[in-house]
Amino acid sequence: MIKYILLIAFAAFIYPQTNAQPVTKHAPRGFDSMQANIPHGKIDTITYNSKTVGNARRALIYKPPGYSKKPVRQGGNKYPVLYLLHGIGGDEKEWLNGGSPQVILDNLYAEGKLVPMIVVMPNGRAMKDDRATGNIMAPDKVQAFATFEQDLLNDLIPYIEKKFPVYTDREHRAIAGLSMGGGQSLNFGLGNLDKFAWVGGFSSAPNTKTPEQLVPDPEKAKQMLQLLWISCGDADGLIMFSKRTHDYLVKNNVPHIYYIEPGAHDFKVWKNSLYMFSQLLFKPVDPSTFSQYTVLGTPAETNVYNAKYPQILPDSRVIFRIKAPDAKTVQIDLGKKYDMLKDTGGYWQVTTDSIGEGFHYYSLIVDGLAVADPASETFYGMGRMASGIEIPFANGDYYALKDVPHGDIRIKDYFSPVTRSWRQMYIYTPPGYDENTSDKYPVLYILHGGGEDERGWTAQGKTSLILDNLIAEGKAKPMMIVMPDANIGMGGFNANGIEGSMKMFESEMKQSVIPFVEKNYRAKTDAGSRALAGLSMGGLHTLYTGINNTDVFSYLGVFSSGWIVPMMDKTAEAQYAFLKENADKINSNLKTFWISEGGPEDIAYKNGKIMLGKLDDLKIKHTYYEYPGGHTWPVWRNALYHFAPLLFQ
Repeated sequence: MIKYILLIAFAAFIYPQTNAQPVTKHAPRGFDSMQANIPHGKIDTITYNSKTVGNARRALIYKPPGYSKKPVRQGGNKYPVLYLLHGIGGDEKEWLNGGSPQVILDNLYAEGKLVPMIVVMPNGRAMKDDRATGNIMAPDKVQAFATFEQDLLNDLIPYIEKKFPVYTDREHRAIAGLSMGGGQSLNFGLGNLDKFAWVGGFSSAPNTKTPEQLVPDPEKAKQMLQLLWISCGDADGLIMFSKRTHDYLVKNNVPHIYYIEPGAHDFKVWKNSLYMFSQLLFKPVDPSTFSQYTVLGTPAETNVYNAKYPQILPDSRVIFRIKAPDAKTVQIDLGKKYDMLKDTGGYWQVTTDSIGEGFHYYSLIVDGLAVADPASETFYGMGRMASGIEIPFANGDYYALKDVPHGDIRIKDYFSPVTRSWRQMYIYTPPGYDENTSDKYPVLYILHGGGEDERGWTAQGKTSLILDNLIAEGKAKPMMIVMPDANIGMGGFNANGIEGSMKMFESEMKQSVIPFVEKNYRAKTDAGSRALAGLSMGGLHTLYTGINNTDVFSYLGVFSSGWIVPMMDKTAEAQYAFLKENADKINSNLKTFWISEGGPEDIAYKNGKIMLGKLDDLKIKHTYYEYPGGHTWPVWRNALYHFAPLLFQ
């Protein structure tokens, strides 16, 4: 360990500005061109005896410029080692023939950017005939790539450490590879953290184990890994294997670099990965900079099929890029407006600040006109069809698509005797609804906000995924969820318009929605099996309809809402008077009265706090929950996640 500290100190002395310089994002032009007037390392072939395979095997070894085999006591050096693996169609010479690693590394040494290291390029096909001939996809040849783990650990590494002046501890041992070798590197490196502290997968192939197998103990990985590097070209058909590993690591807060660049499955990408990865090896690294390394982001899951933009960077900044050659000005409106810049090809681009977790509406503003981004899925919100973007985050597992039983979303048209018109509702039926035909289910009626409709809780709210996962984990009772259209009445954002809408919606619920559901579905019909909840404007409906009808609903959930002060003071005072007069009945009837806000940045926060104070004064039993995020869908998804387990217990 003392020697390792001395090496790091020596490297810091030689490269004192390494950490102070801006993060390099891509290899410069000429990084892989041989320079005659610099010191050069040397490539040799070695032969070692493999007990795993049962014969002698070959590997290439790169020794850096100035390499000396003298013992340390005679003024020689010890070297860390990088094991660099090839793809399924190659052998120990693939990197040499296609990637010129000795040229890349020589140039980096000349610029003072590398810690001197030995690089070993073995044949990762551990079988007696290890040539890349015939059917390279034959089962025995594919199996040989897995067998190489034992050859590497038990035969090759001991040989290198016996024959060359190298360190023998894990902190001085790295493994990386391309394609099949990328999969091997992740499998072997992460599977043997006692042997490797530095691991890199370049365009890792389908042989890569599932993330749960690669990193079964995230805490151990955090403690033992110095650097985990995962890179791929954006046009590489195998990028899904890198992304699924990245997503798992994000979910489990394991520091790593996820590096995406323009390119396909070829040496242009792999040479750049070697250039980037090798500079980080055997030096102190700062995980806080990891998100800055990538060239490109990951296309948002809300993009339309094959749209590359918007892209989300690892630190949740978003790159927007659109083509509008004739436009004079283009902005992105994501709550905050960002001015886009046009290049010579007519493409407008901007990178935003870091955007908060979950779903957000956004618009393009082209020459002053707000329009939907043609590269994004659209959602009904803000009173019109708008683009939406989904920002992933580590704690979003509760609405992830998982291998659990799934319910169904049913879209039903019904005739309303209240409005005397055809209307629509969305209905979630839990897993097993169609099979368990004798079972009846409790029902949560959940309402959208202003400017949205019955589609909101399904599309933006991910209701079905949240409930599927809760039910599968035994955290929530199987239930139906009914999502009606709460846009009713003359409307208008004023006291009379809102109160008129609330009165009419109360009638709609009691005369149309509930009767339709209980006639056409196996819904339980007692008050103890009904819940009502809503967000924002839907929260006002919940307050009005729910408080007035605690003989119909035993559970109420009010998300990011509260009587609007001072506009709705008259309505609020009438309800507070009703609450005071009927406090005992309401407290007796309601099993749960749950109120949540999105923190001080929530536009409903002050109104909600005023209402909570009134409920305290009136001694109305309630529970308050707060989740930061403002007046947004991430807050309301989280509210449903915490509210649903309280129901029907």
